[in-house]
Amino acid sequence: MSQRLSMQQDWRRRVGAAHILVVGDVMLDRYWFGAVERISPEAPVPVARVQREQDRLGGAANTALNVTSLGAQATLLSVVGSDEPGRRLQQLLAESPIRSALHEDVNLRTTLKLRVIARQQQLLRMDFETAPDHELLAVQGARYAAELPEHDAVLFSDYGKGGLAHVGEMVQAARASGRIVLVDPKGRDYSRYAGATLITPNRTEFTEVVGDWHGEAELGARAQRLREDLNLQAVLVTRAEEGMTLFSAAGRLHVATAAREVFDVSGAGDTVIATLAAMLGAGASLEDAVRAANRAAGIVVGKQGTASVSAAELWPEE
Repeated sequence: MSQRLSMQQDWRRRVGAAHILVVGDVMLDRYWFGAVERISPEAPVPVARVQREQDRLGGAANTALNVTSLGAQATLLSVVGSDEPGRRLQQLLAESPIRSALHEDVNLRTTLKLRVIARQQQLLRMDFETAPDHELLAVQGARYAAELPEHDAVLFSDYGKGGLAHVGEMVQAARASGRIVLVDPKGRDYSRYAGATLITPNRTEFTEVVGDWHGEAELGARAQRLREDLNLQAVLVTRAEEGMTLFSAAGRLHVATAAREVFDVSGAGDTVIATLAAMLGAGASLEDAVRAANRAAGIVVGKQGTASVSAAELWPEE
């Protein structure tokens, strides 16, 4: 057996024993696939004749699915409404390897993203959503405290839908218990993620927080300043076709993109942070985790829709 194959098998075994708690905004991704053959006589818009429907786990649920696709154990903590999208989400979770810790509330409308697709192009997206109230999030907090000791790492998947209003307290509780904390951030105020192990903004999100930069030196200075100000162990800036760059106390690590062909970038951020969580939860170094996440991103962007990467794809036995 070659050394490389032995290492691949070792990572699959170690990741399989990792337990990741995923907390955040869940949503149902609904797709209507059809054909466009004419323009509406009522308005200058195409008429899509729907031929097929598909529902997929979205938001934090897709992140949790990515964790399990790699072989790790995932528990999903979130809130959904007592409505058709919420019931469908719970059904999809029951059919997946994800351990569900969803709380259902009659006053909440489950986030639904409905996309109309024709000829492999998106014609329209409609979003349906409401933000959960603080009493509902307090219930979530109690479940979070109960789940925390059973997991190696906590992954916060923030989509700005209101489900992480108390994320600051959750981050502090996780760090106090010695857990690894990863955050896929949203918005311009990153202070609420203070104390996390790692945050993973993409290039656009990072620019909104620290402003434009000119050159790698300025990028590094701003990233390190943010890391120090928020007491983070590391900041990973994902940079699309430029790959990703890790900033930590050890300095800077840049990894060039592993993508050979980009078909769809939907959900790539979920794949990156899920891989990081699985690797770090399995005891990997930050460098090894980032390199694995970069390979995973290169695989997933070659797939259509909110896809995931399997352990066999990331650590092939050939």
